[in-house]
Amino acid sequence: MSNISPAIMLVDDNHERAHSVRERLQAAGYTIVAQISSAEGLLFQVEEYRPDIVLIDIESPDRDILESLAVVNREAPTPVAMFSSHNSADFISRAVESGVSAYMAEGMTPERVAPAIEIAMAQFKSFQQLRQSLERIQQQLSDRKTIERAKGLLMAKKNLTEKDAHKILRNLAMSSNATMCAVAEQLIYYFQSEH
Repeated sequence: MSNISPAIMLVDDNHERAHSVRERLQAAGYTIVAQISSAEGLLFQVEEYRPDIVLIDIESPDRDILESLAVVNREAPTPVAMFSSHNSADFISRAVESGVSAYMAEGMTPERVAPAIEIAMAQFKSFQQLRQSLERIQQQLSDRKTIERAKGLLMAKKNLTEKDAHKILRNLAMSSNATMCAVAEQLIYYFQSEH
């Protein structure tokens, strides 16, 4: 475990178990920022308490819980470790798709929590890096497509070679201290609006 203990939100509908886990985690140096008994309004709770991780153990997790987790994953991505007696591959798959970082196919006990936290946080970090990398690649492809379109318009409208169109875009970007994509967007807008 790192030197900084993550702030934890406990979601557990078994008060006695939650109390036991909470005491053990606090004794181990963890900070419990919130303890709630259901996943209802989970996004609101996550936005209010901003936990580093959500530990969830609900006796009978259902579609509503998975939908709540999906909303949290989309709006306020946070590592989630889920403890559940559901061990069907379909349910586990849907839980992971909803944003669960670590799925423990048995109930939450104080002994299982620390490893689950480490797994969930490592998985979440890895997933976020992949997501950011994918978003960066998608943005680069989109930028390239815009630049290619602007070059094509310049070539067609001004009877230029591709090399000359590229040079014009590059020079405009440098002189206006803008990206080539921003200049390309302005050119596309200009050519589309001229008539």
